[in-house]
Amino acid sequence: MRAWTIKEPGSREQLIIENREKPEPKDGEILIKVKAASINRTDTVTRQNPSLATPYPILGVEVSGVVVENHSSESKLNPGAKVAGLVNHGGYAEYVTMPADRAILFHDSLTMEEAAAIPEVFLTAYQTLYWLGELKPKQRVLIHAAGSGVGTAAIQLARHLSDAFIFATAGHNNKLSVAKELGADHTINYKKDSFDEIVNSVTDNKGVDVILDFVGASYWDKNLSSCALDARWVLIGALGGTVVEKVSLMKLIQKRVSLKGTLLTPRSDEYKAELTKEFIDNVMPLIEEGKIKPIIHSVLPFEEAKEAHRQMEDNENTGKIILKVSD
Repeated sequence: MRAWTIKEPGSREQLIIENREKPEPKDGEILIKVKAASINRTDTVTRQNPSLATPYPILGVEVSGVVVENHSSESKLNPGAKVAGLVNHGGYAEYVTMPADRAILFHDSLTMEEAAAIPEVFLTAYQTLYWLGELKPKQRVLIHAAGSGVGTAAIQLARHLSDAFIFATAGHNNKLSVAKELGADHTINYKKDSFDEIVNSVTDNKGVDVILDFVGASYWDKNLSSCALDARWVLIGALGGTVVEKVSLMKLIQKRVSLKGTLLTPRSDEYKAELTKEFIDNVMPLIEEGKIKPIIHSVLPFEEAKEAHRQMEDNENTGKIILKVSD
C-alpha cells in the first residue's frame, strides 16, 4: 500500500511516499480502507522529532473509511461499515488498523471528508471543555485559536451543550467571522486588541470560568488576568512559547485557578475508548442532525501531503485540512 513517511526528521520537504505492507489487525481491532485522513499539528511535530527510530512511522492519527476486516466482537463493525476515529499513527495510508472501541460509526449524512475532520479535534475539544475544564451551563469560556480545528469544534460544543458565553480570539477577521457564525458571543482580534481588557470589560471584571489555551507563554499574564475565581485554565499547546519569565504565583493562588496541561495523542487506549464512547453518546447525534458541523478548510489529493503541512504550518486554515486518500 502507499503511505506517507519521512526520509529523516525535519521540514515538510522530508515527506515521502513509500510502499509499505498492509497492516495486520490484532484481536479487538478493525482494518480500514482509508478514504480520508486529516492533518493535525501533532503530525508536523512528529515529522520533526529527532528521536524517531527507523523505520520511520507512517504519519497521521485520524481517518475515515470503510471496514474491510473485523477482529472484534462488535457486529456493527463488520465489513462495509463506515467509520472514523483515532489511530496510533498510520493514518496517511491506504489501509490502517484501529482499536474497535475507538471507532465512530457514521451514516450518509456525512461525507468521508467531513467524518475525517471529527475525531482528533472534537474529542480534544470535548475532553478539554468537559473532562478537564468542567464547563457548566451558562458559564463563560475563552477559546483561543478560534479558527483552528479544535477552536471551531470547541465553540460549537460550548454553544450547543452548555449555552455558554463564549469569547473567541484569532488573528484574522475571516476566522473571527466563522467563530461568530458558529456561536461565539464576542470575538477578539488579538493583533489589534488586548483580549484580557475586553474580557474584563464585558464581564464587569468577573472573568471567564474556563480557558482553552493553545498559545502558552506569551499569553500567560493576559490569561491569568482573564480568569474568574475558581477558573479552570486548560493548556493544550504552546505556539507562543514554553518558558514564562518572572512568574508570580500569587494571583494564581488568590484566584484559586486550576491550571491543567494535556495532550490527547499520548493518552492510553483505554482513555481514548472511554472518551470516544461518551462523545458518541453526547455529540454524534447533534452532528448527524447537522446542528454541529466539522469545519473543513481544504481537501487535497493524497499526493499533496507537503502542501497540506504547509497550510498547517503557515496557519492558513480555518478548520481542518483533509487528504483525500481514495474514492
